[in-house]
Amino acid sequence: MTELFIQKTEEGRKIALVENGKLIEYYEEDSNLCRREGNIYIGIVKDVIKGMQAAFVDIGTEKNSFIHIKDILPKIDETKEKIDKYKMISEVTKPNQKLLVQIKKDSNEKKGARVSTHINLPSKYIVLMPNTDIVTVSQKIEDEKERQRLLKLVRENLEEGNGAIIRTASKGKEKEIIEDIKRVENKWKKIIQTSIDPKDNKAKLLYKSEDITEKMLIDLTNNNIDKIIINNRKEAERVKKIINEDIEYKNIKIEIKEGNIFEQYDLENQIEKSKNRKVWLKCGGFITIDKTEALTAIDVNTGKYTGNTNREQTIFKVNKEATIEIAKQLRLRDIGGIIIIDYIDMQEPKDKEKIEELLVEELKKDRSKTQVEGFTKLDLMEITRKHICSHKD
Repeated sequence: MTELFIQKTEEGRKIALVENGKLIEYYEEDSNLCRREGNIYIGIVKDVIKGMQAAFVDIGTEKNSFIHIKDILPKIDETKEKIDKYKMISEVTKPNQKLLVQIKKDSNEKKGARVSTHINLPSKYIVLMPNTDIVTVSQKIEDEKERQRLLKLVRENLEEGNGAIIRTASKGKEKEIIEDIKRVENKWKKIIQTSIDPKDNKAKLLYKSEDITEKMLIDLTNNNIDKIIINNRKEAERVKKIINEDIEYKNIKIEIKEGNIFEQYDLENQIEKSKNRKVWLKCGGFITIDKTEALTAIDVNTGKYTGNTNREQTIFKVNKEATIEIAKQLRLRDIGGIIIIDYIDMQEPKDKEKIEELLVEELKKDRSKTQVEGFTKLDLMEITRKHICSHKD
């Protein structure tokens, strides 16, 4: 059974996704923090920095946002970020120019937000990419026949000038995808209409992205959310409104339970454990998770596990258990950016291959975009993962 718990307080929301009693995702939304990732703005270029091939853009927030040349030039391939190295930033944008941009990474205490002209509008079955003809399919859909069917269906139903990323939930769907395309394209048209005002030379917000609850409902409906438990009646009404807008939500039950629902369902202990630096494995080994500004480092240790007389088998068992746990922890803690795993050294190349294959397989359970880059020359495993909830940094 999959259950979504929403604990509403004066400080914000705490949201937990639970599968058969086990916490698999957890987020905290602070009412005092403004989450802007995904928002779309009309921005005004302020400064063009030639040496950095970038510009600062006023989007109406306390700090000017930052845009790199690759986020202004048309995207040729969704899977690559190659740019024309001979193009100069001064050729593609000028001070006081208007730009339609979307926040890709929220601001923090030191930096303004990072923005892009490459707009992504996520919906249930596709992510709409206006102003491009790129159509790609989620890598998690592996059947080639299904991939080709989806590509044909989406291309035939997209309006000219729009591209899309076809999401994993699209597998086996047809009518639902067509309706979803219409819905998200209409949303884009409304955004464009609000942006057209040649007399208005001020930066302004055009579209506010979904909060984490809405985002989870979009992402998880097809993974069979059985029940949503909420401690606040007003919040429950808001969630009911979202559910009533789509027939596919019809089987989700909503329960209102006053008080601390995390305590009532014995989740507090699991939440506290999810914040620990050290995570023990069943075999007696453990992993440590350390976040820095640049990356997250995960170290694998044998701990109390001594195994049998075969050292390689002992090491492989710990690394195998660690791999399964690491995939769980990345999702549970919503760890994003560059992730480096320092496995216990394996001498056999086949063992490294098995660990990498297992990691790829386990990460398929994660609804966030992940990329396994493989072992480096220093025998460190490198991964990248996109945050679900950006403000957690």
